[in-house]
Amino acid sequence: MNNYTEYIGYLGSLLTSITFIPQVYKSWQSKSVGDLSVWMILIVITSTIVWLVYGFLIHSGPVILANFVVLALSLLLFYFKLTFKKS
Repeated sequence: MNNYTEYIGYLGSLLTSITFIPQVYKSWQSKSVGDLSVWMILIVITSTIVWLVYGFLIHSGPVILANFVVLALSLLLFYFKLTFKKS
């Protein structure tokens, strides 16, 4: 695989990975996740696990990196959903 293809993959990984950061930060600061659907979070977690397995099977660094970060952030949102009191 040429270097440009790998760089594009890592750029996509970075952009995908940071999509959840604003929501995690806002939820953490406000201690409120009432508007977030638990089903959406669970679907994201499940799909991310599937993508992680796929990434390991094809030995793709960008796929593994993006989905590892998204999984961590999604699990954090799920934790917030379970622990923050409803307002």
